[in-house]
Amino acid sequence: MDNMSRHALSDQHWHLTDEQWASIAPLIPERTSRRGRPRNDDRKTLNGILYVLKNGCAWQDLPPEYGSGTTCWRRLQEWSADGIWGRIWRTLFAQPDAQDAWASGRTSLDDGAAQAQAG
Repeated sequence: MDNMSRHALSDQHWHLTDEQWASIAPLIPERTSRRGRPRNDDRKTLNGILYVLKNGCAWQDLPPEYGSGTTCWRRLQEWSADGIWGRIWRTLFAQPDAQDAWASGRTSLDDGAAQAQAG
């Protein structure tokens, strides 16, 4: 099955609203190192993480609009290790519109979701 077919099976996209992003963005620290590649957009990456967690797909099956699945997985691991993921999760789901949108899907998650395996 090609990537497009896999995405069509469980295409429940999650895009943060501007209001949701405004409440979460201050929780994400600025990148301190300017070496190497430019950092992928944090909002785009967070949307990708939420897509994988909501749909239960493999990271490599993440639609291209969210960037690299590997980047999303690494960022989730980084944010989890630093305690940032728990703060993002609690802030996001303190908002009733986020609770309602997430509840319409089949997945329920907590901070333990960060333990997902790569790939």
